[in-house]
Amino acid sequence: MADIDNLLNEIAAQETQLQDTEFLAPCVQGGNVRTSVANLIYTFTPQPSDFEGWGIFRPVDEKTAEVVEEASLPQLAEYLKLLKPLRLRLAYPLRSLTWLAYPINESDMQQRLGMVKPVPVHLVSEGAAFEPIIARFDGTAFWFDEIDRRAEPQPTEQLREQLEQVTLADQVRFTGMTPEMRTVYELVLQQTPAYQQREHHRRQAREAEGAGGAGGAGGAERTDEQRLRDALQMGGGRLRTFRDRGEFWQVEWTTRDGERHTSAIAKGDLTVMSSGICLSGCDRDFDLQSLVGVIEARF
Repeated sequence: MADIDNLLNEIAAQETQLQDTEFLAPCVQGGNVRTSVANLIYTFTPQPSDFEGWGIFRPVDEKTAEVVEEASLPQLAEYLKLLKPLRLRLAYPLRSLTWLAYPINESDMQQRLGMVKPVPVHLVSEGAAFEPIIARFDGTAFWFDEIDRRAEPQPTEQLREQLEQVTLADQVRFTGMTPEMRTVYELVLQQTPAYQQREHHRRQAREAEGAGGAGGAGGAERTDEQRLRDALQMGGGRLRTFRDRGEFWQVEWTTRDGERHTSAIAKGDLTVMSSGICLSGCDRDFDLQSLVGVIEARF
């Protein structure tokens, strides 16, 4: 009985301590904030609910924390120093202040985190496509720290010039080009309307050719399967099966750790019509490739 009383007293003391605690935390659009008090993790809904950024929070109750003020730059710098740094190159925005990015050095990412794949980076306050950045990893998500101003600017400029010409990824060549640059270039290229329109015309031409010869339907099916498989593999996922549902594909796939998902994917540009999880109504902000990283990074 004494042990139970001691436990109840300890919990009550922790709750009192929690209400008197202000904490610094990042908050993405529509997300929650977390803090640890007495080795217990608490998750709160921010108030106001549309807050996005780095804030100083104070718990209102066990489920809600209000924004006291935005974190100062010195406070933010001290917080980020506690997290693992990783050099990435920005690809394109997923939603609001969240961008998809790819490692500048695949071997470094593999050694540090045991994986190599495009990842969402949250609260990107500056930067553009192909910009090299320093991100910080907290074990669950990547957070923007700063533009990597020590990096050579020429590759970024070269990649942008090639993108303006809609050069195919395997044809991009310049001094200092790396496989990682080619990968991030392909990620960005696939988002451009010019590329998507060109691919659409190519698919129509292939389907027209296939319809006129034996085995044409099978060839088209293999093409669709390869598009889905390539998009998932680029994001770190794996295709299980897919079904034709008229205007969209019903795609069954798994994340790197084997978690299964079923998503509705538009046939034309592989944008997400329905992700199969709650994305706060922003499913169509993503495509199949970026969806993998978003689901693996959700918290």
